[in-house]
Order: sequence, then C-alpha cells, then structure tokens
Amino acid sequence: MKNVEKYARGYFMPPETSLKWTQKEYMTEAPTWCSVDLRDGNQALIVPMNLEEKLEYFRMLVEIGFKEIEVGFPAASETEFVFLRTLIEQELIPDDVTIQVLTQSREHIIRKTFEALKGAKKAVVHLYNSTSVAQREQVFRKSKQEIIDIAVEGAKLLQRCAEETEGNFQFQYSPESFTGTEIDFALEVCNSVLGVWRPTADNPVIINLPATVSMSMPHVYASQIEYMSEHLNFREHVILSLHPHNDRGTGVADAELGVLAGAQRVEGTLFGNGERTGNVDIVTLALNLYSHGIDPKLNFENIPAIISVYERLTKMRVSERHPYGGELVFTAFSGSHQDAIAKGMKWREEKAPGTWSVPYLLIDPKDIGREYEGDIIRINSQSGKGGIGYVLQLKYGLDLPAKMRENFGYFVKNVSDHRQKELMPDEIYDIFQKEYVNIQTPVEFIKYRSTDHEDFQTIVTIRTGNEVKEIEGAGNGRLDAISNALQTSLSISYTDLIYKEHALETGSKSQAVSYIGITASDGSLYWGCGIDVDIMISSVKALFSAVNQFIRIKNSSS
Repeated sequence: MKNVEKYARGYFMPPETSLKWTQKEYMTEAPTWCSVDLRDGNQALIVPMNLEEKLEYFRMLVEIGFKEIEVGFPAASETEFVFLRTLIEQELIPDDVTIQVLTQSREHIIRKTFEALKGAKKAVVHLYNSTSVAQREQVFRKSKQEIIDIAVEGAKLLQRCAEETEGNFQFQYSPESFTGTEIDFALEVCNSVLGVWRPTADNPVIINLPATVSMSMPHVYASQIEYMSEHLNFREHVILSLHPHNDRGTGVADAELGVLAGAQRVEGTLFGNGERTGNVDIVTLALNLYSHGIDPKLNFENIPAIISVYERLTKMRVSERHPYGGELVFTAFSGSHQDAIAKGMKWREEKAPGTWSVPYLLIDPKDIGREYEGDIIRINSQSGKGGIGYVLQLKYGLDLPAKMRENFGYFVKNVSDHRQKELMPDEIYDIFQKEYVNIQTPVEFIKYRSTDHEDFQTIVTIRTGNEVKEIEGAGNGRLDAISNALQTSLSISYTDLIYKEHALETGSKSQAVSYIGITASDGSLYWGCGIDVDIMISSVKALFSAVNQFIRIKNSSS
C-alpha cells in the first residue's frame, strides 16, 4: 500500500484508565433492543421502502419482539411523515411498543417532528447534532461552545414542543460522530443536554453514543463507553445506549464490549443493513446471547421466514456466510467435520444431555428454523464417509455398516469430483440405489427353497442372460447355503460375510434392509444392499448385489 502515511488514528482515548469492563467474562442479560431498520436501514437502500412495505416490515419487527422501533425521520420526506401518521391514526402500534423518531437540532425540523407525533401513546424523540473534530472543522466550521449551544437549544425546544403536543414523549440525545469526538468534550455536551432535561426515575432519558463511523478496535470503544458511563450526570436516571456501525467489521464486538462497559441499550438492524458497511446486526447479537443460554428477548425461531420477508422488502440479500442466517453457516463439506457432527448427533440421541455441545455447531440449527437435512451436512468432493452416511440415514433411514460407508463414500466423492458439483441428497440416494441395491445383473435372483436336511441345503433359482437355472448349496444357515451355491455355480471365491440388517420403516408395511460385504482373495471388499418386505429375501438380495458388484468389477478389471 503506497499511501499508508496519510492515515492516522482519529479516535480519542478517555483521559483516565477505564478498564473495569475487562473483568467481566460475558453478558448476563439482554440489553434493550431498538430496531433502526426503518430509518438507518431504509435510508441505506437503493430503493427505499414504500408505505405498504414499511408497514409490513414494522409488523415483522413487532412479531420478532422489538419493544422499541425507530420508525423514521418524519421531517425528512412525505413518505416518512405519512408512515408515522398511519401508525398512530390506525392504531397499529401495540401498547407495549415504543416508537422512536429522529430529528436534527434545528427548530423547523423539531416542530415538524412533533406535528407528526401528535397523539402518540409513547414515543422516543431522538435529538442529535455532530460533535466530532472533522464535523466541527470541515462541515459546520463552529467552535466547541457553538456545538454545545446547538445541542442545548435543541434540548430546550424538545421540552417546549413536548409540552405543547398531545402524546407521551421520552427524550434521547446523540453526540453524532461520537467516536471522532474528544471524550471529555463528548461528556461536556451530553451533560449540558442532561442539565436541560434533568431526568428522574419516572422520566429517564437516553444518551446514545454512536460509533457513527467505527474508528478503533473494540476495546477502545468499550473504554470510551465506560468512561462516559461513570461520568454522566444523573447516571441512575440515564439509559446508556449504543449505535455501532461496522466500518472496521467490528460492529458486533463493539456492541458486546460496550454492554460490558455499562451500556443498557443497543440500536441496530436485522442482518446489519445500513449505510456503508452497515449497522450492527441485532440477529447476531441476540443469537450470540442465546448460544450462552441467555434469553435474548427476541424471537428468531424461524430465521428462513424472516430472511424471506427481509430480502423481499429491502431487495438486499443475506449472504451465504452471514452468521446464523446465511445458507451455509451450519453446513460442513469437510469429511472430518462431517464425521464429527454425525457422531455428535448420534451421541446426543444416546445420552440425551441437557445442554447443546455438538462439534462445529454453536447452536442447534432447529432452534432457528433450520433443518438437519440439507442444512448441516452437504456433499461434494471434499466430503467424507461419515457425512455421506449421515445424509442417507437422516433422510432415507439407511444405516450403513462402517466399512460400507467408507466404500460408498469414496464412490460418491469420485462422482462429485468428476461432475465438479455438490450432490443433493436425492442424487446420493440414486447413486446408492443404482450401485448397491437389489442389483440383478449379471446374476438375477428369482427365488429359493430349502430342503428338510439338517445342513440347510437350499435350491436357488437364478437367471444369467437368457438362461434360468437352479443351483444348490448347503451351509450352516439359509444365507450361508445360498452363498455357497453361488460360489460353486459361478466359479468364484470370497470369504468373511459382513452382515447387518434393520427395519427401514415402522408399522405393518415396514420394509427390511440388509447389507452384506464379501471379501475377495486379494482383500478387496464388495458390498450389496437388499430391500424387501421379507427380512430373509432382503438378505438374499443384498448377497446377490454384493456378488454382482464382485463379478462386474472383476470382469472390468480383466
């Protein structure tokens, strides 16, 4: 990078050490969540939502469980104004939900905002003005005192307008661009506003400290928050709020550490939608809490449905690797990962533990509406026997023996490699059916019958090509007798029958599935599977399938 020397750290450390937050290990409860999707999120869209879309999005936020929702900047446009009036006049705001509106510290904007708020049952009026060095010097060209005066005059006007307007109002102040502001000056501005509002237990106010532009590592932001928390006037009556953006990719970390440092409230959006790199993602924050066994107070039990509405209304896309919501975030393609997950899931079935601890899966995908089938283990050329076996067992009830899983795994990986594509579960099942199940060429099983001899002498009817004939064999059981008949009549030799069977379904119409492996003289293992309503017939079909594998591969080699 050629121009690195033109950059310098633009943030300001607190004037004293503020590191008490480092002694905390984790968040113990959910903060108050405020969705700013309909303001920060909406203003960042290429095509902002229309009235009907905003109403639908608002309903979704209510269903998720947000108790505070910023609905817009009513003085900014007619759509914003009409949206707020529609919510109030049509009584669409539940009694336990507080709406929030944004206003600059300018008289005509504040008065227009209260005109839009008339009759609101409960609303937060969010006042802001920029305080950073860059904004003071380059945009407003004002002194520190002039910036304080803007904030104080706005705070006074909010009080007067609230007294003159029908409704129930709470105040919030943000020193916008807080992260680029000298911390002692940010404190002075906030305390000046608090001196006007003089919050009480019955009438607390919100001080919001936004990372309007993320400028530091998360621990710096946390130290800034802690310093402000410990030095704000009327602190016991102040709700300390965060509003992190994601310019450095640390929005979630900023929010989590900021809560450890004393913040009680977080403003953010679903999936981090917002200007530039976006706002902090409340979905990630909430489900991070959930993964620690802490109720996030938001309902994300059906993430796919939420994503569907979100993508349709915003025209934005949740990326495949987005935490929790992305299509691939629970997916393992790697063989070793798949094997560990499959074994972990089996262990859960056997042990029924009280807490979740499956390898590679932070939370149970089913808790947020994801499915084990197709979401967790997906198959490509990097996959392993454990994952391929898991897919067959989960979706089709086929519990292959370990060595057969290995044999089939290599076969499937080879198919995926040559096709250069992921294989869907139905494709894997089709491959298994074609290569292993009830194989009838070159030797077709027709029927068998046993004699009354003690050595289980058995007569088997088979078809090879156009010829139907009977062959005979004896052994220590029917299957052994049929195996011996095949070896004798076909002039082949194998040893070590590996056998496994289980019911494929439950109930009176259940089918049985059998797996048989045979070992050739060179040590090669060949597998077959038989499926039939009769357990003995399924075993015979599995044996014929293995023998046919043996013959076909032997003939192709020679």
